[in-house]
This record gives sequence, structure tokens and C-alpha cells, in this order.
Amino acid sequence: MVTGSPSGPGAFQVEGFLVATGLVALAEIGDKTQLLAFVLAVRFRRPVPIVAGILVATLANHGVAAGFGVWLAALVPPDALRWLLGLSFIAMAAWVLVPDELEANGPQAASRGAFAATVVAFFLAEMGDKTQVATVALAAEYIEIVPVLAGTTLGMMIANVPAVYLGERCSHRVPMKLMRGAAAASFVLFGVAVLLGAGS
Repeated sequence: MVTGSPSGPGAFQVEGFLVATGLVALAEIGDKTQLLAFVLAVRFRRPVPIVAGILVATLANHGVAAGFGVWLAALVPPDALRWLLGLSFIAMAAWVLVPDELEANGPQAASRGAFAATVVAFFLAEMGDKTQVATVALAAEYIEIVPVLAGTTLGMMIANVPAVYLGERCSHRVPMKLMRGAAAASFVLFGVAVLLGAGS
């Protein structure tokens, strides 16, 4: 695991982008925001504005999270940061195993259109969510905002766009337990890799 400043032109940024994409795509399977995508698709039956709303909300929410992660990396000493991040990723592995349920008291935005309703609902649903926390940790690990933000956003779109287009039918066919297990394993492996570099 490479931490700190980039070791070569473009190589480190690509790693951060790919890791962020994979972790978030897996973590989103069965998450409350994916359930929210199902509900919005059934409610509005307009996939294009819903997908656009997910994109805008994710960029805004994860942009703030990535900025905070880079700020945290500058504040905390490198060795302490590695331990903090490694243990955080392992903790997120346990968190991702817990199934999410859509909050019953979600935003009342039926009259505002599919796009506006999606932006508001997804932005609020992501506040304090495991993918937002993962974005903070990834940005602190890679000390890069753009690749991490692009990766976490792509991961969100990979997980949620099919949910929008397939609607409720997809929820009965995706093996949620298996996907949550794969996501948890990915977080553990990444956390262990960060910890193994703690003395380097």
C-alpha cells in the first residue's frame, strides 16, 4: 500500500480512483440509498432525472467529505493517521454487514419533481452514511480529492443506476447478503493493507 505523496505521474491517482470505486460500489449494495433509488424509480417512473439527481447529490456530499479527509491528513501525524485509517476501514467492514432500511420519515418532496426530490433525498441519506465516512477515510489515505471523489461517485452510480432502471424487481434478485459480505471483506483487506504500512 502506498501512502503519502504520489510515487509517480498518475499511478497513485489511478490507484485511489479504482479503490474508491470498488469499495463504494460494493458498500452500496443493499444500502438505504439503493433502497431509496428503488422507491424513487417506482414513485416517479422517470429514470433520467433521478440518475442526474443521484449524480449531483453524490458530487456535493462526497466533495465535502473528500475535502475534510484531505484536511484531516494534513492535521494528523502520518503514523497515527495510518492506524486511525486502518482501524476505521476494519470498523466499516462490520458496519457494512448490517442491512439498511429506508427511513420511514424521508423528505416529503413529491411535488418538486423527480430531479429535485432525488437531490434532496440522496444528499440527506448520505449524511453520516458509511460511504460518506469511507470517502473521508479514502481522501485522508490518498491525500487527493479529485480521484477519490470521482471514484466514490462512480461507485455510487454503478450501484444505484441499475436500481433506478430495474426498480423493485431488482431487489428480489440481487443476493444482498453475499454482496454485503464481499463489501465487508474488501474493507477488511484494505484496512489491513493500511495497517501493514504503519511502520514504513
